[in-house]
Amino acid sequence: MRASVSRSAWSWRSRVFRGRVLQVLTIAVLAAMIGYLAHNTAQNMRARGIQSGFGFLAQPAGFDIGETPIAYESSDPYWRAIAVGTVNTLRVATIGIVLATLIGTLVGIGRFSRNALVRGLCRIYVETFRNVPVLIQLFLWYLLITELLPPPDAPLELAGPVFLSKGGLSFPIPVWAGGHVTLLVGLGVGVAAAFTWRRWQRRRFEATGVAPTIVLPGLLLVLAGALVGWFAGGAPDAVDAPARGVFAIEGGGSLTPEFLAVLGGLTVYTAAFIAEVVRGGIASVPRGQGEAAQSLGLSRAHEMRLVLLPQALRVIVPPLTNQYLNLTKNSSLAVAIGYPDVVSILNTSLNQTGRAVECIAIVMLVYLTLSLATSAFMNWYNARSAIRER
Repeated sequence: MRASVSRSAWSWRSRVFRGRVLQVLTIAVLAAMIGYLAHNTAQNMRARGIQSGFGFLAQPAGFDIGETPIAYESSDPYWRAIAVGTVNTLRVATIGIVLATLIGTLVGIGRFSRNALVRGLCRIYVETFRNVPVLIQLFLWYLLITELLPPPDAPLELAGPVFLSKGGLSFPIPVWAGGHVTLLVGLGVGVAAAFTWRRWQRRRFEATGVAPTIVLPGLLLVLAGALVGWFAGGAPDAVDAPARGVFAIEGGGSLTPEFLAVLGGLTVYTAAFIAEVVRGGIASVPRGQGEAAQSLGLSRAHEMRLVLLPQALRVIVPPLTNQYLNLTKNSSLAVAIGYPDVVSILNTSLNQTGRAVECIAIVMLVYLTLSLATSAFMNWYNARSAIRER
């Protein structure tokens, strides 16, 4: 019996066997095509005297970068300049994803508000920003910041020592000390405690039906963990605060106009699409689920948070992944307003070295890695948030 099963598994009549053979042949054909193109490209480049290879990455870059979240000098090699551009891309993409998710979720939920004004404003937001090209929005944000805001020597003073001007946003930053390490450790412990509290509350809700209280206790646990870590590290309180200078703001941390423009444009644009994803997911939940929640006496907020959104997640997460990928890839448009992302850095490297194939390959590798990492995380979250049948 086992022998017959083994023979059938390797038989051409087996659908699984045929599928594997076709996959292997497809991979072999693709590998052969890529090998042929690479060999042909290398021959043509040698015939024309064009240098190739990635050896240039170790050579001094010789150009400055406006925003350097990691240490960088013009004498550093090209690979470090590319690393700076990659970090800049990651920074704007990560913050943009978080902000776009928050705004898009609120706007999407607002489409179901019982207040006609709120529903109308949310719809206007979606229809306006979704139908204006993202590049135009980046130019619009950049012009608003660089033309309408006051000059750096006379900035707008926001809450506390926070200044906003054509030179960007300046804000206080803590002076790094050993106590900040314990603060981060305490913050991590607080986050773990908040997740534990959340799981316990959900189990209690499933067992008793009592509405859980998650948000406020979770925030208090995170804050308590951070405070305990801060006090355990000696409570460092030294702050580098910005101050008005003769020509510009001096000291503190700052965000450049280019970063603010890219972040604002990508966030507002992507949030409009996320709002439609959230609206469609909530609309896919059968109406009877909401009616059942109301019959149990749940408030509108509890109905949305405990009944509708958990069921809508299985519809929301897959297209939400696409929007995260779109935001990450749209960040390459930042080169149009001078933000030094990885595309901008590699364009400069290409112009200086002439290594077009290598620079384009690095750009492709960076965005492929970011996209695959984002997809892997969202697939994990999708599997975790899926509704399981009892």
